[in-house]
Amino acid sequence: MWFLTLILFIFILGLIVLIHELGHFLWARAFGVHIYEFSIGMGPILFTKKSKKSGINYNIRALPIGGFVAMAGEVYEDDEETKVNGKKLAKNKFLCNKPIWQRCIVMAAGVMNNFITALIFLIIMSWIWGTVVTTNTVSMVEENSVFDRNGIVAGDQVIAINGKKVSSWEETQTRLALKSKNDEYTFTIKHANGKTEDYKLKKDYVYDEEGNPIEEDGEKVQRYGFAVDQRLEKGFFKSIKNSFISFGNLIKTMLVTLGNLVIGRLSLSNLSGPVGIYQVVGDSVSGLSFVDAVHNCIYLIALLSINVGLVNILPIPAFDGGHILFLIIEKIKGGPINQKIENTCINIGFILLMILIIIVTINDILRLF
Repeated sequence: MWFLTLILFIFILGLIVLIHELGHFLWARAFGVHIYEFSIGMGPILFTKKSKKSGINYNIRALPIGGFVAMAGEVYEDDEETKVNGKKLAKNKFLCNKPIWQRCIVMAAGVMNNFITALIFLIIMSWIWGTVVTTNTVSMVEENSVFDRNGIVAGDQVIAINGKKVSSWEETQTRLALKSKNDEYTFTIKHANGKTEDYKLKKDYVYDEEGNPIEEDGEKVQRYGFAVDQRLEKGFFKSIKNSFISFGNLIKTMLVTLGNLVIGRLSLSNLSGPVGIYQVVGDSVSGLSFVDAVHNCIYLIALLSINVGLVNILPIPAFDGGHILFLIIEKIKGGPINQKIENTCINIGFILLMILIIIVTINDILRLF
């Protein structure tokens, strides 16, 4: 089983990286930028092929956790002595000599490829299996649960958590995962008669038959004791509509998560790195039929594609969004940014990224044990 998981892990990450880097590659080529190297993976080279016509090195590297497209003029070098296949590289082949709008497209193309891929996979999944549409309308309340004891009934609707509006069940779950003072959450409930009320609620612990709190992964299981309305929708046009809604909900949920990581309301233990993704891949196919495993893998590709796209577009040095930010500053400034400053920012961003990956990976490994 571990071997199948490893193959799927490499395939899924490799596919997402390939799609992302192809965006940079194809648009750079379309604008006439010379490419030195197109690599999938990081670290030592396992396979290499050099194009005699274009001089591009196509590489597959050992670690399936990233990739890159090395472009002429990506860091403002404009060396008249640069040669490809024995010929000097023309100035118009350098990315730094292209109009800023073209450079922005090249930098953003990887993210756009990831987002388009996610939408395509969500549509395919929804068209074949349908979409479970989940609302924030309460469909069932357990007897003597927190909701029941406070008079919340089926037909009521959750419209905000701790003063923050929630328009989907995904948003509701994310808000409930955030830290709250004394583990108390304020639910804003809209009743069937249109009246709105706030309820300050704490979760109940779940107990076994002997009255002991049930634990999972070393933590006590808690619940509010309610279910929400959901239905299965099928059909090609509904699959397109629901996929765009799901895409938007996932983006909003991830932005809320990222924002609360920054301000400390979520800990880094909520993030997953390569080890965590490997575990998720294994859980997605373990003990399932072929059809169910395919369904889960398609969703996982869509989810990871959105993650990779959203993180890369953040205006942080070393990410695509950081490069775009520097281009915007260059446009406003009316000239290139001091290269020492830009390179220093990028190097610091890269070092911080590596530290984050190490911390997240350690957390992933600790969770395994």
